[in-house]
Amino acid sequence: MHKILHTDTDFLIAALSGSRVYIVSPIDENMVEIIDYGGPVEKYTPESIKINGSYFFRNHFEFRVDVKKDSAGM
Repeated sequence: MHKILHTDTDFLIAALSGSRVYIVSPIDENMVEIIDYGGPVEKYTPESIKINGSYFFRNHFEFRVDVKKDSAGM
């Protein structure tokens, strides 16, 4: 299960928590190509995200973090 990061708040939370963010390029509604297995967010602007020393344009890629369901199923 994953969460797609969209907003500056999403990226801030990911940066502060040190979450591994990975970068994908959607192929169609059911498939994506993994561009980079990522790492923590180092910097973000309205145009780009810096992860592991590389910049990725926000309007070209999806940025995802894995999330785990808790034991209560929430």
